[in-house]
Amino acid sequence: MTEAYGAAGPEVPADAAAAGVWARWRPVHRPFGPRQQFTAGRRAASAALAAAGAADRIVPRDPGGRPRFPRGFAGSISHTDHLAVAVVVPGAAAVGVDIESAVISPRATAFVLSVQERLKLLPSAGKYTPRELFAAKEAAFKALSGIGSLGDFLFWQIELRPADGALIASYRGVPVTVWINSDEDLSLAVAISPG
Repeated sequence: MTEAYGAAGPEVPADAAAAGVWARWRPVHRPFGPRQQFTAGRRAASAALAAAGAADRIVPRDPGGRPRFPRGFAGSISHTDHLAVAVVVPGAAAVGVDIESAVISPRATAFVLSVQERLKLLPSAGKYTPRELFAAKEAAFKALSGIGSLGDFLFWQIELRPADGALIASYRGVPVTVWINSDEDLSLAVAISPG
């Protein structure tokens, strides 16, 4: 369900697409600053809402600065300096997306991932890169924050564990499923809390 429009990143994983994810990508235009990133993100969100069948395709900011998607269309936006993506899942309770292009240093990896996560998820025991797991925690943070009943917490407090080709991310016992896909330059993570 991904559409290339001047720019695209990794495909939405098949299991996430089967869960009803509509994803759209948009390039960030020069000079690649915050205003251009915001605009590209909102264009991606509008396109994802259109693809998902929403009549309302405007995504304003809520008072806390988060994107406010129309009722019945849970969504999320992420961007790098050059690319924005938005995902929409009709009927979901909450959704999170993250794209990462940065190299995650060993120091940042040790800070963000618990010892258990590093042992089970990173090579040699696991199959994920530090960049993919960083993106997974960011996407899960957005989805779990969207639920609204967990209070304030920091994204690295989320716990990750493997589950049938995906990850289960949880905070205070509340789980969301996270799917990851990467290409050479970019990692995409999508987290969904079903409705």
